[in-house]
Amino acid sequence: MNLLSLASHELRKAANLVDKIDKLKTELAATIGSSEVATEARKIKRKMSAAGRRAIIAAQKLRWSKVKGKSAKPAKRRKMSPAARAKIAAAAKKRWAKAKAAGKNAL
Repeated sequence: MNLLSLASHELRKAANLVDKIDKLKTELAATIGSSEVATEARKIKRKMSAAGRRAIIAAQKLRWSKVKGKSAKPAKRRKMSPAARAKIAAAAKKRWAKAKAAGKNAL
C-alpha cells in the first residue's frame, strides 16, 4: 500500500488508529505488568542437576524398551578408584601451579 496514494482523511484515520494501538499497548503493559519484568523472567535459565538428568534418561530408556519389547536394565556407573582420583587431582594441581606461575587466571 502506497501512502502517497491515500487521501488526507484516510491518512488521518490511519494516524488515529496507530495512536489507539499505542494507547492499548501501554494499557495492556500496565495491566499485565512491566515488560522489563517479562524480559527478566525470560533471561532466567533453569539448570538441571546431573542426577536429575540421569534419572530422566533412565526412565526414557525404560519406556523405549517397553515399546521395543526388550528388557532394559539401567547401566551401572563405574566408580573411579581412590588412586585414580588422586592421580587426576595431582595432575590438575600441577597444571594450575604452572598456569599461576605464568600469571594466568584461567587455563
